[in-house]
Amino acid sequence: TRGMIYSGVAPGGTVVDIRYVEFQHKGELADFGDATAAKNIVGCAANNTRLLAGGGATPSNVNNIDYITIGTLGNAADFGDLTVARKPLTGSSSNTRAVFAGGNNPDPTNVIDYVTISTIGNATDFGDLSVARRNGGSAASTTRAVFAGGRSSPSPAVDSNIMDYITTATTGNATDFGDLTGGRIANRGVSNTVRGCFMA
Repeated sequence: TRGMIYSGVAPGGTVVDIRYVEFQHKGELADFGDATAAKNIVGCAANNTRLLAGGGATPSNVNNIDYITIGTLGNAADFGDLTVARKPLTGSSSNTRAVFAGGNNPDPTNVIDYVTISTIGNATDFGDLSVARRNGGSAASTTRAVFAGGRSSPSPAVDSNIMDYITTATTGNATDFGDLTGGRIANRGVSNTVRGCFMA
């Protein structure tokens, strides 16, 4: 029922705001509450109840995970910590688990962490991406998450066309899924239970 925007950068600098919209109504974003700190380029994952925001920069890399209950209004609370502080990472989820993949620490990393959304606690290592990269996109069904694109090398910059996938209910390294039509960074994904689309 709701769409969320979690912190980020505004003309005055990094902000702590969480904003939301109700999908069934047209109108401007409304104030939901505040993140635990002003930070940007977090990775977000959600089920129908909770949204989790992991990592990001304040401006230094952070490892904390925030959470909110989507159906209410209020400030975020501390959920736990990622295994590695990093930004900009990619989040994805099933109804049960949230996974956070990639990011910079300070160079692109291949780390995938996971948590159980309904509980609070620190993340656990899930496995590795097939190629270390940051700022990619993700799409998910109830069983799989696909991570696509991102920057795999800081200098010289190499934008990846790789798509790899995991089975969210298990742990293990990501497996090759196929390729995007071209290498890209900061692409974003959307999905239903059948199809995923990536845009840049």
